[in-house]
Amino acid sequence: MLRLSPFHERVAAVNQTSLWSHWAGHLVVDKYQMSEKFEYFAVRNAVGLFDSSPLYKYRIVGPDAERYLSGVLARDPRPLQPGEAQYTIWCDDRGFVNEDGVLFRFGPDEFLLTAAEPNLAYFANLIEGRAVEIHEVTEEIGSLALQGPRAYAVLSQLAPGLDTLRPFDHTRAEIGGAQVTVSRTGFTGDLGYEVFCDARDANAVWDAVVAAGTPHGLLPIGQTALVMTRIEAGLLLVNVDFEVSRFAENDEHRSTPDELGLGWMLTGLDDDSRPFIGRRALVAERSTGASRWRMMGLLVDPFDYQRKFTEADMIPPKDHVPVYGDMMVYDDEVKRVGYATSFMYSPVLQRHIALARVRPDLAVTGTRVNLEFTINHRYVQVAADVVRNPVFRPARRSALPGANNDHRTQGAIA
Repeated sequence: MLRLSPFHERVAAVNQTSLWSHWAGHLVVDKYQMSEKFEYFAVRNAVGLFDSSPLYKYRIVGPDAERYLSGVLARDPRPLQPGEAQYTIWCDDRGFVNEDGVLFRFGPDEFLLTAAEPNLAYFANLIEGRAVEIHEVTEEIGSLALQGPRAYAVLSQLAPGLDTLRPFDHTRAEIGGAQVTVSRTGFTGDLGYEVFCDARDANAVWDAVVAAGTPHGLLPIGQTALVMTRIEAGLLLVNVDFEVSRFAENDEHRSTPDELGLGWMLTGLDDDSRPFIGRRALVAERSTGASRWRMMGLLVDPFDYQRKFTEADMIPPKDHVPVYGDMMVYDDEVKRVGYATSFMYSPVLQRHIALARVRPDLAVTGTRVNLEFTINHRYVQVAADVVRNPVFRPARRSALPGANNDHRTQGAIA
């Protein structure tokens, strides 16, 4: 049975397009406005409001909760203090990534883990007698993401004290008469927050946020605008940029943390006190140099792109709607050296960009490769530069908002 978000009554009322899709068994909005670019620019120039409630949410509690998580997750959760969160991944015993999510710590023995795919049975099978309980609380909790340079200005009216929240910090607050948790997290690569509330309080929280945000240009945003921003931010999407290892057909469809550009999480690989799942395989991968790819960004050469299309008597397309599916990457000898998984024309950068896996020896900023397009039913290679992710990273993303009053859209290309 298709599930509805706790905010469904409100989102349905403002969905002008009646365009819906499915996410995690829920009905979700593709775009509220006739142009998804309008919503995209709300995120980059003002503030966008996204209903992130369909994310799976797991409450992990008990005296052994920290020890359990330190053995399951590839990123060490032990340094987390109450009021902090971290982006994390979990791997199989061969070091391939199963999925990613965000882990929130509320107390010594209490955590909340979000994920895009169902994982309850998988996590429960790993308890193995430890004093820990895992409960899925997805339908009990509603969550809204406020993303963009005006996000702080909106939320600070409702929940004072957010000026000291650093990225991935979270705190208790009251919004619309309801007790909520506000975290400095999101999936847009911009200044942003998420508000978690009891599902029964969803309408009151939505109304309070919209009332405070309307003078700041707040717009609800759908799935399309969100994925546009996440590509610019270099954020990976499961089943697009990587596949869940336990469901993959073969190793060609599996990825290790290093291959996904997530190796920075793997601190303390030589720490025998934390034998997490996949650790031995990851140590072996590094010691033998077995990584096949590195996830990087690509910036398409605009002049070569223009030339290749105009020579074929075509107007060079500049479509901001993301394209998924393998686009081959070649060297100058037309030898395959990688493939792109997400591609779009970035409105804020005015460049075609991609998330792509390239050979590790080519994963150096400034390396010139060629991205394959189809022009007049023929494969054509267009020059592109390898860059670091993210290709868009405004200073406000990580700055304390109280000291960051410049709300202009500022980015960087690595």
